[in-house]
Amino acid sequence: MSKQLFLNLPVKDLQKSADLYTALGFQMNPQFSDETAKCMIWSEHIYVMLLTHEKFKQFTSKPIADTKSQLAGLFSLSLDSIQKVDTMMQMGLNAGGTEPNEPRNYGFMYQRTLEDFDGHTWELFFMDMSKFSEQ
Repeated sequence: MSKQLFLNLPVKDLQKSADLYTALGFQMNPQFSDETAKCMIWSEHIYVMLLTHEKFKQFTSKPIADTKSQLAGLFSLSLDSIQKVDTMMQMGLNAGGTEPNEPRNYGFMYQRTLEDFDGHTWELFFMDMSKFSEQ
């Protein structure tokens, strides 16, 4: 079996969240989706599991963090160009996501931040390694 990453995120409104992730370009896998969870595919090996709070609580005894006011993690997605970063960001904003900071350009890397409805923070970025040595 190949290595895979499943990122599990608690969400308050499952369908609204699934719609936002679909707008970002994720595809839903109906095999692992139901009224408590939506499996969103980013790539062949990377999945985001959107789980209702009730479902998420089945996997932990810890309280669910309020990611609207506290940061629980930064999730980064690399894209093929600055234009694709801007396009994906616009799709996320159109679907109801928010952009908490201005775009950042580090010369070798261009980055924008998108927060979903629950405050989960995604860093969308393009990195040009040919410019990295210039730093």
